Amino acid sequence: MKILLFGKNGQVGWELQRALQPLGEVIATGREHATEEMCGDLSDVAGIRRTIAGVKPDVVVNAAAYTAVDQAESEAGLARAINAVAPQAMAESTEKIGAWLVHYSTDYVFPGTGTEPWAEEDPAGPLSAYGRSKLEGEQGIVQASGRYIILRTSWVYAARGKNFAKIMLRLPAGWHASEIRHPETLS
Repeated sequence: MKILLFGKNGQVGWELQRALQPLGEVIATGREHATEEMCGDLSDVAGIRRTIAGVKPDVVVNAAAYTAVDQAESEAGLARAINAVAPQAMAESTEKIGAWLVHYSTDYVFPGTGTEPWAEEDPAGPLSAYGRSKLEGEQGIVQASGRYIILRTSWVYAARGKNFAKIMLRLPAGWHASEIRHPETLS
């Protein structure tokens, strides 16, 4: 099996490079890759299409995203390009070659109200530019492709990069996790 992975330098992509190896050939790209043959910059839709067409993978895994939740409010266009337009282009490209698309999304597609865990079929209602861009990406994938898996997650933990667990270990005594709105914005 040939697997094309977008987002190789992020927390999810970094871990997936290793985890996917037993399944076949893994071709991983990040946003710094922008050659004629390979493009991992999700703001370059033509490059993404060209990469998928050239590699002809069996599976495309999109572990890349615009994840600066608060900053997305002032960069809504860029968040939309990366989280909505690029995933739809991936879905259209994978549909053309008969490949699967595995896409990582977020629980920010929901409004955050209620007391029960969210179910897949619950109505979405994102409250932020980030959440809206991720939901639009999901909808674009569903419309463009019949071979996809969308995985929604709320927190990502890895040995590499910023994440909730590492932030909690760095906080001074007396701080409470409930005082942090978006740990990905802390350095």
